Amino acid sequence: MLRLPLIGWTPALWASWKPFGIGEQRPRNFREVFRAVWENRRRLGLAWRILDQGVCDGCSLGTTGLKDWTMQGIHLCNIRLRLLQLNTMEAMDPALLSDVDLLRGMSNAELRSRGRLPYPMLRQRGEPGFRRISWDAAFDRIVRQIQASQPDRLAFYLTSRGMSNESYYAAQKAVRALGTNSIDNAARVCHSPSTSALKQALGVAATTCSYRDWIGSDLVVFIGCNVANSQPVAVKYLHYAKKAGTRIAVVNNYAEPGMQRYWVPSVPESALFGTRIADRTFLIHTGGDIAFLNGTIKHMLAQDWVDWEFIRQRTVNFEYLVRGIERQSWKELEQSSGATQEEMLAFARLIAEAPTAVFVWSMGVTQHAFGEDTVSAIVNLALTRGFVGRDKCGLMPIRGHSGVQGGAEMGAYATAFPGGLAIDVRNAAQLSDQYGFEVPSRPGLTAPQMIDAAHEAKLDLLFAAGGNFLDVLPEPDYVREALERVPLRVHLDLVLNRQMLLEAGEAVLLLPAATRYEGPGAVTQTSTERRIILSPEISGPRPGGARQEWQVFTELARRARPDLASRLEFKDTAAIRAEIGRLIPDYAGIERLERAGDQFQYGGPQLCWGWKFPTPDGKAHFTPVELPSADKPTVAFMVSTRRGKQFNSMVHEPHDQLTGAGREAVLISATDASRLGLRDGDRVRLRNPVGSFSGRAQIAPVRPGNLQLHWPEGNVLIGRHRRSPKSGIPDYNAVAWLEKLEVPDAGSPRE
Repeated sequence: MLRLPLIGWTPALWASWKPFGIGEQRPRNFREVFRAVWENRRRLGLAWRILDQGVCDGCSLGTTGLKDWTMQGIHLCNIRLRLLQLNTMEAMDPALLSDVDLLRGMSNAELRSRGRLPYPMLRQRGEPGFRRISWDAAFDRIVRQIQASQPDRLAFYLTSRGMSNESYYAAQKAVRALGTNSIDNAARVCHSPSTSALKQALGVAATTCSYRDWIGSDLVVFIGCNVANSQPVAVKYLHYAKKAGTRIAVVNNYAEPGMQRYWVPSVPESALFGTRIADRTFLIHTGGDIAFLNGTIKHMLAQDWVDWEFIRQRTVNFEYLVRGIERQSWKELEQSSGATQEEMLAFARLIAEAPTAVFVWSMGVTQHAFGEDTVSAIVNLALTRGFVGRDKCGLMPIRGHSGVQGGAEMGAYATAFPGGLAIDVRNAAQLSDQYGFEVPSRPGLTAPQMIDAAHEAKLDLLFAAGGNFLDVLPEPDYVREALERVPLRVHLDLVLNRQMLLEAGEAVLLLPAATRYEGPGAVTQTSTERRIILSPEISGPRPGGARQEWQVFTELARRARPDLASRLEFKDTAAIRAEIGRLIPDYAGIERLERAGDQFQYGGPQLCWGWKFPTPDGKAHFTPVELPSADKPTVAFMVSTRRGKQFNSMVHEPHDQLTGAGREAVLISATDASRLGLRDGDRVRLRNPVGSFSGRAQIAPVRPGNLQLHWPEGNVLIGRHRRSPKSGIPDYNAVAWLEKLEVPDAGSPRE
């Protein structure tokens, strides 16, 4: 546990002298507490036990109860409070599903509010709604589809909200017993470029440091991420980092208000007067990160600000990086990045003056067609100063979901076996020996490829444990068509969402899932900092038909492959952990986690400690990165998608408390607004060859030439074909033209 800086109140760090930020645009943290009490009033005892004993099922910081392993004190955020109702609500009235036409006009939030899925329900094509069936009948229907099909026509997807390591592991084993590697999870559209780029450069595929390294580091850099919105507890760490003298830099195309200042409710000083977060914000173009980072390195080379001893002794390929950057002119770097040569010099000076630094990034970096290259550019910059493998230094792809880190590491991934091993003939043979059945040796379908296969009528079964392809993936109309062409869709989930109501190819099955707190037994999750944490079963009422995901997958595989039944049976979650501990070296010790609060951090607080890199040659690898092609018409805008008051695609509020923006907002710079004669609130339309979006202009500190839209609403402009070459992550950015609507537009924001 980190010892906090013993420093009194520091007015120089205050965001405002107004008590509690009265009249300021700020998060309403205390109101969230009262809201949570009201929403969970029918089961307050259960709600409190979940908060007090369970491991948070929100973001991936990994709070246990109301505490964590970074610092003392109470840690409770708005995300966790908003998700709490999913774990306490009663089962829905099944009569509501008797006619889906009555539900199709509802939003996902309205559908969720109807309650938990009560028991298995089936809807055949042409029927008005769903009818109750038994679990046996549900399994029989799925098994018939599997046995009448071929393995390459089956696809399985798992979400990350609340999904445990045990469910991920059991699911991937069950699916591979069915003869396919087509199992994927939310990590695919999140940090898959981070995994591949870090593995290539450093030999590790996860964050190299711990949260405690932020506090007392000389510099923490946030690139393409907004922890104030997605990981609110992290802002408490930043408050104490500022108290310890840490400087904070932000690189983004929008000066996120929550990254400029924040009111931390559990810290009296910050709750009263707020905390100024960013010392310096560098605004760049959407997708301009590579040019900005390469330009920074170009300055550091010219000024001789790199650590030559570290580079010579501990790295390779630096000369190739230098040659590549030397070929990139300042004109190219400025045009591509949107930043000036002077701004890149200022950022380089921050790096050079910092003996220690931590780099943090998220989906603003990864969700591009060149996501892997952008992560490589971040790693390159960190390596120029040896900012890895030592105290208060590191590279952190911060995770936004509690289950996403473990998903890929458990092997619930179309392109990796358990432990992150590549899917190839050698590793498949080794896993086959361990499992006692043949494991396929070819990669399976990734999540976006599953939708492509469905659209081409090449899928007979799509089994989704959580998730919502309809709202998550680009081009919603294309996704809708694809889902409706699958003969059998199975949705294993807690509550309803819009994709469940789409027409059936032949049939749609709804299966009620249990939460991570509903047992039996305990489960684990892996946090961003690689901490594997035991979350105990929480006593309380249960929806009668709900089952744990791992039980559903193993039972399905045992029925479809009765010859392998004995090899697919787990007595309980402890048995799953025992197998994980034997099979995955990093997770050795997971089998010893037994009580609430038990945990360990695989690899220790720092990976690559002492600059020992688990690469074949034992050295860190620089990766030359070319600038992305510039194909934007000069009169068009680069459009990026953002998150508001939401958790993944689960929108909680129509307005974002941090920005004041509604879901229809089009964030635009004052420069561009003046040029186009726009004022706050004016109706505008964005259009491109993919689609159009109608909304309202909101003037904001955005880099001129760029716009931001909320996601998933902005998916109507996002093309499905742009994906990163290695990971297959969709590019959630677009080029679009903007026009002012002179007459009030009565249409929907989504056209």
